[in-house]
Amino acid sequence: MKRLLTLAAAAAFGVLGIAGAGAQGFPTRTITLVVPFAAGGPSDAIGRLVAQSMSQTLGQQVIVENVAGAGGTTGAARVAKAEPDGHTLLIHHLALPAGPALYKSLAYDTRTAFEPVGLVNTGPMALVSKKDFPAKTAKDLFAYLKRDGASVNIAHAGVGSNSHICAVMLSQAVGFKPTYVSYRGTGPAMNDLVGGQVDVLCDQSTTAVPQIEGGAVIGHAVTSAERLAVLKDVPTSAEAGLPALDMTVWHGIYAPAGTPKDRIATLHAALQKAIADPTIVERFAAVGTQVYPPAERSVDAHRKRFLAEIDRIAELMKAAGVAAQ
Repeated sequence: MKRLLTLAAAAAFGVLGIAGAGAQGFPTRTITLVVPFAAGGPSDAIGRLVAQSMSQTLGQQVIVENVAGAGGTTGAARVAKAEPDGHTLLIHHLALPAGPALYKSLAYDTRTAFEPVGLVNTGPMALVSKKDFPAKTAKDLFAYLKRDGASVNIAHAGVGSNSHICAVMLSQAVGFKPTYVSYRGTGPAMNDLVGGQVDVLCDQSTTAVPQIEGGAVIGHAVTSAERLAVLKDVPTSAEAGLPALDMTVWHGIYAPAGTPKDRIATLHAALQKAIADPTIVERFAAVGTQVYPPAERSVDAHRKRFLAEIDRIAELMKAAGVAAQ
């Protein structure tokens, strides 16, 4: 987390713009990038990195506003209702397409309320526990959960968040019913895990890697097909005997529906410049995440993936017996 935030804070979000966007009359003022989770989590860290670079390209400040609550749906609603002029954006992940399967009365129609701007990064989840948890390896953890899972507290960032979806997948794969403890983001959830107030957390590698490397938590497994280069001693969930726990997460940036296409194009171009920055690519790699391949970065590719995820997660939640609240 410190490595991500150091870059994000290294330069002021000043007017360092490159001629082009300003010459077209957009943006004309500060852009707000809404992070729908608490400060200190993976979405916050990624958002601040991208905001810094986009500020420089667009010639206007891109400031981050944390609007946490209801598994990321509060912040999403804030953007869905915003003026569709390109000056209010949202950075979100799988929790956004998960919304319809988990909430009966959303303040927006997930399929139509947003204009995709572009995908940012992708990476696995990391299954971690507090330092003094009885199980020290992934295989031991899975055996413990199968035997005594009802006594385990699993933290997550709200119903529908990546950490919640991962926790549901874990409980289904192992076959146990834990006590779920909801937070307003994985930042505060991780703080309580480090402090020993909760037992287990399935967090994005972005924020889990530094805690594992620092010895603050036990890293049991990652949900990717291969081990992460930065966590060579942490097995994949498949290696540990749980191939069903296969989960790749991503972040995307969105504007309100109706935002003019030329403004979406300007924002998309600024985002592409940000994720092509070698420094940002290096920062991503250091915490086990990576930018999308060029062929998957277009606005249309983003929209296709987003709509497909709505249906996929709905099926996943149905199979898990998770009903909308």
